[in-house]
Amino acid sequence: MERSWGRAKGAFAAVFAPPALFLLAFFLVPMGIVWAFSFGENAGLTAIAVTGTLDNYARALSPLYLGILWKSAWIAALTTLGCLVLGLPAAVAIAFARGRAKAWLLVLVMLPFWTNLLIRTYALIAVLREEGLANQTLKGLWSLLAWALAGAGLHPPPFRALELLHNNTAVVIGLVYVHLPFMVLPIYASLERMDRSLLEASLDLGAGPWRALWDVALPLAMPGIASGVLITFVPAAGDFLTPDLLGGTRSQMIANVIERQFKRANDWPFGAALSFLLMYLTFAAVAGRALMAGRKAARR
Repeated sequence: MERSWGRAKGAFAAVFAPPALFLLAFFLVPMGIVWAFSFGENAGLTAIAVTGTLDNYARALSPLYLGILWKSAWIAALTTLGCLVLGLPAAVAIAFARGRAKAWLLVLVMLPFWTNLLIRTYALIAVLREEGLANQTLKGLWSLLAWALAGAGLHPPPFRALELLHNNTAVVIGLVYVHLPFMVLPIYASLERMDRSLLEASLDLGAGPWRALWDVALPLAMPGIASGVLITFVPAAGDFLTPDLLGGTRSQMIANVIERQFKRANDWPFGAALSFLLMYLTFAAVAGRALMAGRKAARR
């Protein structure tokens, strides 16, 4: 007689207990300590007294820090939009590729994960800096244009290097560069699981390839698109390294402010309050995504 896994409580406990204890000891307990710090105040150079005060959250909700939080959300939204615009066609191309081409395209998408993020960011700095690859390429194209116009008697002004580094544009470019695979892979997974006979039926009924892609494939890929948007927006809003290296003093995001509170200002209670304010917003986004998915499932 077959036994259900749900009834094999001993085997289930033996498998579940080690990762549960690991998460409890190294994730939930440290997070609980930091959460308690957010209701405390400094009691010396290294001591924090948990007094239950809400002053840290009141300070975190001041216009200054709400403005930084809003700016972080706006940059994360632009990053997510850029990843969607670039990632959706890439995911479609990978899903409908054949044979070895699909495997190689997937390798290209996952290749950035095999390189350290710091190295990738410094490589991007080499591309975006004033004498970097981007400006040198534009300078060469401008020289060709100037040479062509000179033959017609026109003399355009000399090339002026674009400021592509240490601004918000550089931060968005860097975040798109870092988070693009997180958008491509969920959309690809949804398209890969799609019933291809539905596309064939739409083509048989007279729909063109673009119409079939828009009216059939994209709606079926919406769960992957929603997941890609979520797992791109949330890490982008809390990114620290990319704004720190690519952005200037006016391009700092909320994670950079949190880092300064913990390392430079030595104000751990306020840094903890900022951290959990960002986490509360993240939980709200995840809950909203789950609520939308639940409503769609109920309609079915």
